[in-house]
Amino acid sequence: MATQEEYANMSDAEKKKEDWMNSKWRPMMGWLYMGVCAFDFVLFPIMWSLLQAIMKVGTITQWQPLTLQGAGLFHIAMGAVLGIAALGRTQEKLAGANNGGAATPAPTGFSVPPAAPSGFQAPASTGFGATGAPGGFSSGGYGSTPSPTPTTGFGSSTGFGAPATPAVTASGKKIVPTDDPVL
Repeated sequence: MATQEEYANMSDAEKKKEDWMNSKWRPMMGWLYMGVCAFDFVLFPIMWSLLQAIMKVGTITQWQPLTLQGAGLFHIAMGAVLGIAALGRTQEKLAGANNGGAATPAPTGFSVPPAAPSGFQAPASTGFGATGAPGGFSSGGYGSTPSPTPTTGFGSSTGFGAPATPAVTASGKKIVPTDDPVL
């Protein structure tokens, strides 16, 4: 394994030659698993039935998949390996690493709204429900009604109730939530 300094001095061909296993092990695991499943669930059962027909066996038996013996631990293990590999590759892509070393473009259509000022206010000095109290009550004490346009607290335009920028897809279309019926 080359050190970072040696790796920096290598040509692109040498770099590709050195790290083919690092970049290709995930697809190889997927192809290997697909091949094992194809053989164990498709080809071997057909060949087993043909072999019994050619040999003129009196009692024909069904093929028992080898990978399902031992409670299917092989499939559980391969699912874990492939799932973790896919998760790891996703994290690498999000971090900007790819096979060729070129930078991947940042995802488009996603925007992070700017940080809004906190909706939490200092406790009101005149008592519960007074003007300026958290929650946006505009006047009075206990039992007062909220103002139509709250000015402070959770329902205010400066706090948690601030109108959010609408979510958009990568193509720029607005995402409209659907009201699904309650089951």
